[in-house]
Formats: sequence, C-alpha cells, structure tokens
Amino acid sequence: MTETVFVVGIDGSDAGERALAFAKDRAKAVGDCTIVLCYVIEWSPFSFQTPEENEMRHKRREEEISMAHSRVLDPAVAETSKDGVNVIGVVKHGDVAEILDGLAKKHEAAQIIVGRVGVRGLRERVFGGVTGRLVASASVPVTIIP
Repeated sequence: MTETVFVVGIDGSDAGERALAFAKDRAKAVGDCTIVLCYVIEWSPFSFQTPEENEMRHKRREEEISMAHSRVLDPAVAETSKDGVNVIGVVKHGDVAEILDGLAKKHEAAQIIVGRVGVRGLRERVFGGVTGRLVASASVPVTIIP
C-alpha cells in the first residue's frame, strides 16, 4: 500500500486553519499519510519594478519567506507533527493555484485541501479567487473548507 498525500494551502486565516484541521482528521483516518503544508506568497512575474525596487526584490523575498515561516508555517508544521501526522512544510512565491497544483503533481497527492476564503476575502469575491482558479485547473480533486 502506498502513502497518501494531501496538499494543504494555508495563509494564516481561520479558513486555512480549518482546512488544516480537516486534513489532519483525514490523514489520521487514512493512516499512512503525509500532509504537504504550503504557504504561498503571491508574487507576480508581470509586475513592473523600478531599478531600485529590483535591487531590493531579493532581500524582500527572503524577508517574506522568513516571516511566513515564523508566523504561519513553522507553528502549523509543529502542531501537525505533534498531532502525530507526517508533514512537510513549504513556502513558495508565485501564483497560489499553480503552486498548489504543482506540489500535488510533484508529490502525487490524492487531493488538495484549501479554505474557501483566505486573508484577502472581499477582494477575491469581487475579482475571482484562488479557489475558483484551483478548481478549474487542478490535476487532482480539490476539497474546499468553509
């Protein structure tokens, strides 16, 4: 029997916490399971930067990664591990839907689990959200937690 993998997107929101709680419950029920827990820092390759901003871009990326680890990902990984579930923590820059689906493909995940509304809330409802793009393009089933 092969290990089951769930990719879970978190962003520090209550919905992300509920998605992780759901994934942990499913992982315990399945047994041999690993959660790939991912925090994505949205970073558009299409944004236009001044030369000064380009000089600072790498430094800002490193600061954002460090903050994402210390504030959101590392505590979630520690808590998940403490709960007896195998977990891998990942922080990436880029498009959330693309990165979560890419991780699902890389780890041969059974499903992707995300919260319905993240920290951006209203803006996503008006302009279309990550969950909608993910459902439309994912290579594996997507579970959306309210």
